[in-house]
Amino acid sequence: MLYPLFLKLAGRDVLVVGGGSIGTSKARALLEAGARVTVVAPDVHAELRELAATGALALHARGFVAADLDGAWLVVAAATPDVNLAVAAAGEARRIFVLAVDDPASASAYGAGVVRRGGVTVAVSTDGRAPALAGLMREALEAVLPDELASWTAEAERVRRLWKAQGVPMAERRPLLLDALNRLYAEREAVLPANDAAVAFSAPPPARVSLVGAGPGDPELITVRGARRLAEADLVLYDALGSERLRDLAPHARWFYVGKRACRQSIGQEVLNRLLVKNARRGLKVVRLKSGDPFVFGRGGEEALALAEAGFACEVVPGISAAVAAPALAGIPVTHRGMASSFAVLTGHHEETYGPLLASFAPGSLTLVVMMGLRQRARVAELLVARGWDRATPAAIVVGAATPEAWRWTGALDGLGAAEIPSPSREAPGLLVIGEVVSLAGALRLEAGASSPLAGALP
Repeated sequence: MLYPLFLKLAGRDVLVVGGGSIGTSKARALLEAGARVTVVAPDVHAELRELAATGALALHARGFVAADLDGAWLVVAAATPDVNLAVAAAGEARRIFVLAVDDPASASAYGAGVVRRGGVTVAVSTDGRAPALAGLMREALEAVLPDELASWTAEAERVRRLWKAQGVPMAERRPLLLDALNRLYAEREAVLPANDAAVAFSAPPPARVSLVGAGPGDPELITVRGARRLAEADLVLYDALGSERLRDLAPHARWFYVGKRACRQSIGQEVLNRLLVKNARRGLKVVRLKSGDPFVFGRGGEEALALAEAGFACEVVPGISAAVAAPALAGIPVTHRGMASSFAVLTGHHEETYGPLLASFAPGSLTLVVMMGLRQRARVAELLVARGWDRATPAAIVVGAATPEAWRWTGALDGLGAAEIPSPSREAPGLLVIGEVVSLAGALRLEAGASSPLAGALP
């Protein structure tokens, strides 16, 4: 059995061991709680470097040593199992609790799925055994918690002060609170004309749901209309590939992560559809922020249909698709006179989907862009060679093209599977480009900039 607690970490030192995406998200949450955060890791996510540059946290780009725990109130271990084990041993010796992410054997504390609304925090734990289930429970709670929770909290706080002054015993307060909350609704209906009361509670203000393309990752590459919709938003439902640097464009919105990556879902599509419909019914201005374009492998059509079936229209704000933007930022035009007059875009998740498509293309007849295909790159190359494509056909891997994790490899088709993606870029979105146009990557001279960090690496 675990003993649940909520910790006051404001102004207290907390150590995060691990600099990947998980360590980054934990550091961000700890900063939001007011903790003084120190991160230790040999390989560090770009966002952590940005936070360190602004002075938001301290960063040590090296391996963990036991002395790193000196003065810490809590430590989060988000590294490899052997490093987590070393952190656990050092924490046990110093009587410091260790939250080891997805590593129960090294943990003396577990994180939780957290929902915050209206001054109420709800945390769900599965004792470290099933964190994905805790996430699903969090989503369920998010969907059923009442919109009026802030007014409930304010009223409960008001009557608590009154009951304490009157000496009302704790055991008698719960039924009294229920009566007080019910009176909120009775009083609200009493001030409305009889024929308006039902309308006031059944017809929320008109909603606007916008499916917005975030582009390939750089905030400067979002459309003007997309930026405007973010500025107006009450709620932003964003995916794993949507740049969190776009948060500055939506200063008043609440952000809720609904991402999917590499076939691992953090939230089911049906749950996401229900969230869109629920918040449309609440009358909120909702932005569904998607990487690239909403209708290019973004399941935007499914979300638009779900809204239509519930009686809501939605706006589509197209975005720059990574299918063409990522190759372009790497110096690769997907079409070029004399080399390729057409291109095809497909996903590389499952061979049963992309295999028949690859077999249908005449060898060397066009440019192939395989999105989400990094894990299948060896198999894609093998199938193309078997179809008759020249082994020397130019090929490229483009990762995180418009992000700080940008990385590019070019070579021959038969070397695609052996290409090693460096550690800092492995978790960034990427795609494959196959065709004669890839040979132009070494010939074009592109100006390096915020939107094209790859350009500076070109010869």
